[in-house]
Amino acid sequence: MIKVRHVTKSYGEGDNLFTALDDVTFSVPIGASVAIVGKSGSGKSTLLHIMSGLDQPQQGEVIVDNQNILRMKRSAVDRFRSQHIGFIFQSFQGDAQDTCYQNVSLVCEIADVPPAKHHRRIMRALEDVELAEKKDQRACDLSGGEQQRLAIARAIASKPKILFADEPTGNLDSVTGKLIEDLLFRYNREKGVTLVLVTHDQDLAKRCDATIHIADGKVIETAADLDKGSKKKGAAT
Repeated sequence: MIKVRHVTKSYGEGDNLFTALDDVTFSVPIGASVAIVGKSGSGKSTLLHIMSGLDQPQQGEVIVDNQNILRMKRSAVDRFRSQHIGFIFQSFQGDAQDTCYQNVSLVCEIADVPPAKHHRRIMRALEDVELAEKKDQRACDLSGGEQQRLAIARAIASKPKILFADEPTGNLDSVTGKLIEDLLFRYNREKGVTLVLVTHDQDLAKRCDATIHIADGKVIETAADLDKGSKKKGAAT
């Protein structure tokens, strides 16, 4: 379970103080799919970054796998993230000049995947996103949809327990976006991986088990009682 407790994040000081998150508290059950929704500037991406260990709040706790990642040293957080968390950014964050295979390989190295398992792990991730035949193609030569699928391959190569996605379909056409959605939810369902995503797309949010509505840095509504949520059938523990 992911437990977010009384998280507050501010930027600036004095008259320029801006509170991005204000005393945010909720829990996400293992294996659930959750959408974080709200207007631009509401604090959605900031929340996702804090939940995944990419950013630090001034106050609060984030408990992941029974560990408060906000109390870890930076090196420990990075190691924890590489082994337990996958993150899909809104724009492609890999090396555009490297091949698909090389992009995924780097993730395996960072996650300390045993060298003997590298090739199999890389090819499995590329197969899962239907890019195995393009393993030797440079990322810069892929279409937008293919780059997003490669981003997902990078995120799942370490076999994370949690997958975070920031507007995963925001820059894609409706047909390609639907393919990416189906891929994410299939991975969530079949692997029992917890999926937390930020989106403006209400149709995408409705596909999730629950939604968390953020406005002015506060949770104003949830579409399900996350604290009482049960594990999805077949979810990994």
